[in-house]
Parts: sequence; C-alpha cells; structure tokens
Amino acid sequence: MEIQQSAVRAIRVVRRGDAGAWSAAVPDWAERAARAVPWVVLPSGLWRIGLVISAAGRGMGVAEGTYVLSLTAVSELLAYLTLGLVRPWGEVLPGWVPLVGGRRVPTRLAVSLATGGIVGITALGVYFALNRYVLHLHVHALIGRGHAALPHGAFGVLTFLCYLPLAAWAPLLAAVTVAYHRRRRVVSTPGAASAC
Repeated sequence: MEIQQSAVRAIRVVRRGDAGAWSAAVPDWAERAARAVPWVVLPSGLWRIGLVISAAGRGMGVAEGTYVLSLTAVSELLAYLTLGLVRPWGEVLPGWVPLVGGRRVPTRLAVSLATGGIVGITALGVYFALNRYVLHLHVHALIGRGHAALPHGAFGVLTFLCYLPLAAWAPLLAAVTVAYHRRRRVVSTPGAASAC
C-alpha cells in the first residue's frame, strides 16, 4: 500500500504557492537526499565550533575565530538551501520576501545556482584532497597562522571522520538538482497535468 501511495504522490500534479506555479510532486528519494545535505555538513561545522572553543585560550585570535564560525554558518546555510529544491519556497518565493515575494523562481536560475554550488564544492574537495600530496600549492593565509600541519593521531582521525561526510554533499546536491530540473521542466502549466 505504501508503494502505491508513493507512486501516486510522484505522479500527481500539485499547485504550489499563490503565484499559480504548478509542479509535479517531489519524488521521495529527492526529498530524503535534500534532507540529508544539512546533516552531512553538520559534523564538520561542529568540529570547527569545537576547534574555536578549544583554541580560544591557545592563541586563536578573534579574527580567526570569527572567520571559522562564519565559515560554519555560511556552509550550513548553503546546505539548508538545498531544501529549496524540494520545497514550495524553491518554486515560489514566500510572500514575506521584500520586492520579490510571491513571484515564481525561474527554473534556470535555481538550477544554475545549484550547479555552480556543485562545481564549487567539487573543486574545493578535489583541491583539498589532492593539494597536500600532488599539487603542492600553498596559499598564504589572510587570517591565522598560514599553512599549518594536518592534525595527526586521534585528533587527526576525529578530524577526518568529521570532514568525511562532506564528500556526499556534491553528489546529493547534484541528484536533487536533476530531480528539480526534471520536475519543473515536465509540468509548467495546469493543462500539462494530463501529460503525466
């Protein structure tokens, strides 16, 4: 019975928002993938928060601590935006948004921004994975102590385990983006409901 209900939910057409945007229902797998993204980003953010708290008395400056905490907040916010690809506010902006509230989100804009995120996340991941052993590029730090040694021992293992889930961010975002594009492309008007 649950499979049958899931199939009906994936086929039916749903009207979303006040602007009259029509879209096919979100597939269950895309919903689960979008919900997973903030959770795969969370461990690295918690690690950075713990780093700032533990390093506050050991020489981490205010600027460096602010940078690390800002990086955590921005990465969680960007991860949370993935939910917009499976929520009504990713199709029609909420009415409380100044100047553009209630307007339909252009599919091309949402997909382009998400694709830019996928490329950026992948590029950063490849850079950090390969730089230490292959590329040997060292960027001078604008904040902090410059090129620091990688953590080792138990602390290194903990660091690795906290950052490992980030490897799933780009593939999850890519899958949800493809589902968003297909869903928004297939049904764009109420009359197209019979085509599904």
